[in-house]
Amino acid sequence: MENIFRYSSDNKRYHTLNYFYRNKFGSKVFKVSLNAGLTCPNIDGTKGYGGCIYCSTTGSGEYGGDKNKDLTTQFNTVKNILHQKWPNAKYIGYFQARTNTYAPLEKLKSMYEEILALDNVVGLNIATRSDAITEECLDYLEKLAKRTYLTIELGLQTIHEKTSILINRCNSLENFTEMVKKLRERNINVVVHIINGLPYETKEEMIDTVKYLNKLDIQGLKIHMLSILKNTKLEKIYNKEKFPILTKKEYIDIIIEQLENLRPEIIINRITGDPKVEDLIEPFWLTKKWELLNDIDKEMIVRNTFQGKKLK
Repeated sequence: MENIFRYSSDNKRYHTLNYFYRNKFGSKVFKVSLNAGLTCPNIDGTKGYGGCIYCSTTGSGEYGGDKNKDLTTQFNTVKNILHQKWPNAKYIGYFQARTNTYAPLEKLKSMYEEILALDNVVGLNIATRSDAITEECLDYLEKLAKRTYLTIELGLQTIHEKTSILINRCNSLENFTEMVKKLRERNINVVVHIINGLPYETKEEMIDTVKYLNKLDIQGLKIHMLSILKNTKLEKIYNKEKFPILTKKEYIDIIIEQLENLRPEIIINRITGDPKVEDLIEPFWLTKKWELLNDIDKEMIVRNTFQGKKLK
């Protein structure tokens, strides 16, 4: 059967990161997660204290490296394992944990350049907040984007202020939107993180977040399902309030409608969370990642739908 979605070479009906990388670089490409040991303006008191309520002790870097080891050692530990199966693979250094533009520029340069100097590294992904990128940093990132495949990942999570206050985001939608504009004016790729299932958000509100992002000049989207992890503020709130958690069926339904409202050229970098089992409180269906991905594919076929369908 002919594939009805143009950004796919298999049964996927959305624009996967694997498809994009293979077409851009002509080989398998892996993101290697790194932990630079940085903090966050929402932790150290600059913007807030304690971080977002769902943030784990690793700062969303559960699969990142050991911050007590240098970046090259972290990188090679992962690369050496992958190289055994994919000897011709290429790599992207992924600064994942915490806020990876939140340091003096010279330190940032040292971090990024150390990874770019390694063999077969074709780019960098830098996870950060829109309120933690200085003009000086922007100038450097603009130059960096001309030398390598650079992507800035901005955490947004939701466009809704009431939810943003609840999760202790300590950042505004206006600031986020302005930073997207600044990055794109400098031809820097932007990927946005959002979370489905945040406390008390409706299906319509989650879809509205994607509709808003669809109007912005972004190149990629990461969609997570809310993970309630041990030793987080979110755990305490959940134990007290028992707010509703999306079922797998509800999540799949929301994901598909979000994809239908998203431009097909936007790359879906992630479509589910990937929490560690030992840290997870709810929802347990997240632990069966491949089953969830397959169920999304199957339901899109049943509905005869694809990314961007509702935009036609």
